[in-house]
Amino acid sequence: MQIPILFEDGEALVIDKPAGLPVDRPKRGGPALFDHIEQLKLGFQRPPVPVHRLDTDTSGCLLLARNPKALKRFNKAFEDRLVGKTYLAVLDFEPAESSGTIELALSKISSAEKGWRMIAAKKGKPAVSHWELIEVIGEGDKRRSLIRFRPETGRTHQLRVHALQGLGTPLLGDPVYGPVRGQNKGAPRTMLHAESITVEREGKPPVTATAPFPEDFLRAGLSAPELVQADG
Repeated sequence: MQIPILFEDGEALVIDKPAGLPVDRPKRGGPALFDHIEQLKLGFQRPPVPVHRLDTDTSGCLLLARNPKALKRFNKAFEDRLVGKTYLAVLDFEPAESSGTIELALSKISSAEKGWRMIAAKKGKPAVSHWELIEVIGEGDKRRSLIRFRPETGRTHQLRVHALQGLGTPLLGDPVYGPVRGQNKGAPRTMLHAESITVEREGKPPVTATAPFPEDFLRAGLSAPELVQADG
């Protein structure tokens, strides 16, 4: 598998992570991004290191640092919220409004029966997501929407929980937050795509990248929207 490269300079790589490829090696073993690290050295001696995480199912922009100094700088940019990101998501549902902001703090819960998941909880960590409706297809109760999210924070499963509890429906194909745990409804993966990323850098142009619209989003009947670049 060739991993598409969306941005490259001496400090950074942004790759288009394929859906289904975990960033970290699963406990049970199996393929992971690490298997492709040699390919991603691109002539450098050091292997690039992921700066953030995307869920296994999520496709799109993933930032990797090419040296320890860059990793430290990019980690600080994430902490200082100098990183802009946009995501595209598919919902089998039409929101009542065309845009909005979801502010729901998130907390992790775990049970032997259901495993772990994130829930909206007042005592959780603050989480803010802005969203806009891009496209609606279908009629009646068979409507399908393409939503663009701009998260202000980067909590685990933030957009998945904000879709469910903020917009009122899970992301299409989400096996954890979907209607029936363990079953994908209507799609073979959670339909979430990291569309773009921008990382501000002092004294240098920002790292900017946009990932192509995924094939499975097209197969779901949706159209590629006009490209946007996230604000850092």
